[in-house]
Amino acid sequence: MSDAAQPTAAEVRAAAEAVKTALDRHLAAVERRSGEEDPAVYDAFNQLAAAAEAYDELLYDRYDEVTPFEIPGTEDSMPPYTGPEEPSALSVLIRRDYSVAEPQRLMAQARRVEAADEEGVTAEASGTVHGALGLLFGEFEPDEIASRHKEFGLEEGDSTLWVTAADETADPGEWLEAPFDQADPELVVCRFDVSAVFDDEYDDGLDDDDEDDAEGGVGAGELDEDLDTDLDDDLDPDEDAEPIGLEAER
Repeated sequence: MSDAAQPTAAEVRAAAEAVKTALDRHLAAVERRSGEEDPAVYDAFNQLAAAAEAYDELLYDRYDEVTPFEIPGTEDSMPPYTGPEEPSALSVLIRRDYSVAEPQRLMAQARRVEAADEEGVTAEASGTVHGALGLLFGEFEPDEIASRHKEFGLEEGDSTLWVTAADETADPGEWLEAPFDQADPELVVCRFDVSAVFDDEYDDGLDDDDEDDAEGGVGAGELDEDLDTDLDDDLDPDEDAEPIGLEAER
């Protein structure tokens, strides 16, 4: 940063005072909290985080110095729960992303589904990637595909699961056209996220020996030898199998 663009010492001092004020407000909100999910505490927390982040940036720009604080992101955090205390209904929202890493393997599995169909198939849907996906997701439950994704030539991406509360169940057919549009973050009872971002953060703390130990852990998904041999017969080694991105929403 150039000298002209640097913040003044007065601006840094003002930012420090803002942090002190935000600290006092946060402590006062905590002391007066009305419950575990008091929105006043939530707001005070966000204000403190924003003030601390602003001070940290100005301090670095002016003096090339940092604070010892790690400011958590507030934009992606969930708001406090405001739903019913004793919900009588719930919705489970799941999204899993995959990439089609091996299209030929995917279509080979779809052909097996076609061959096992006693009624016969009028059109060979397994001849295209999107047709094979339709066959497999129509034949297998999403949880089974998630546990056997490598057998189907898929590679896992991010996934998330939200459990939301409600006073009563929705009317039949009410949300089927847009299943996630009515998801209210303030009604989320719990949320579980899986992402490669978290894996990267974990790997950064591993040494080489730890990385060797971590390989082949849960989710390694080794293929059955017989299945691998059968699939090799269906795959053309001369064909290129370029990964194709796919976002799967359920």
